[in-house]
Amino acid sequence: MTLGQSEVPAGDAQAAADDGAGARPVDDPAAALAAALAKAEENHGLYLRALAEMENVRRRTQEEVARAHKFAIESFAESLVPVYDSLEKALQDESSSSAALREGVQITLRQLRAAFERGRLSEVNPLGEKFDPHRHQAISAVAGDGTLAPNHVVTVLQKGWMIADRVLRPALVTVVQAN
Repeated sequence: MTLGQSEVPAGDAQAAADDGAGARPVDDPAAALAAALAKAEENHGLYLRALAEMENVRRRTQEEVARAHKFAIESFAESLVPVYDSLEKALQDESSSSAALREGVQITLRQLRAAFERGRLSEVNPLGEKFDPHRHQAISAVAGDGTLAPNHVVTVLQKGWMIADRVLRPALVTVVQAN
């Protein structure tokens, strides 16, 4: 054996020659061309079908996303309808005493809290907590009186709200000033 040659078994040599790399001569060029054109036409048809299917999948996905956006708050809205009904009835009732009106407002507030819980909406009331700029917005700072450590919330001016783990509205707070 000389340098650059490798020993290939006889069966493997024939397989290497038949691998379509052009090593063996074509018996009928016209038949080979016709077969290649037929295969190309078949592949082109498969390509067009795959392209059409991908377009259909893209269109269906866009429609599904549009429907999801349109109806995303449907269950939350369904939870709020009874709250609206309760408030409307309270305004229609002119004979109620202030105690009955207060009781009705408390019931409505409970309905609203339940709707918020179902919608994963939670309030942020950070009184006494360490100031978190991701969840709180400091409106002012006051000198500490020794009851709270610096950078802790001393007053909540407006509660914040979160949906799941995302801040919907930060809490407006006053913090204890660092010395």
